[in-house]
Amino acid sequence: MIEVIFKKSGGVHTALEISGHAGYADEGQDIVCAAVTSALLLTVNGVTEVLMQKATAEVKDGTVRFMLPIGASDAARDFVKSLHLHLCVLSEDYPGTINITVMEV
Repeated sequence: MIEVIFKKSGGVHTALEISGHAGYADEGQDIVCAAVTSALLLTVNGVTEVLMQKATAEVKDGTVRFMLPIGASDAARDFVKSLHLHLCVLSEDYPGTINITVMEV
C-alpha cells in the first residue's frame, strides 16, 4: 500500500511524505503507482520550476518528502492541495492501494 502523509499548519498544506507500493499489479505494471508518481512529479515540478518556489524535495530509502518553504505562495499550496484531492480520488477508485493521513503540525 502507498502511504501518504500530508502535513498542514493552520489548515494549510505545508509538506507531504509518500512511500510504499500500491500492490495493484506487479512493479512496472502498476497503474496506481504510475498515477501517484506522475501526480507527485507534476506537483513538485509545478511548484519548483513553474512557480519558482524554493521547496525541498528529498528521496531517501523509498520515501519522498516534499516541503514547501515558509511563506510559500498560495499557488504553491494549491498545487499540494490539488495533489491531496487527486490522491483521495485515486484511493476511492482503487481501494486498498493508497492510505492517506493528514497531520496538523
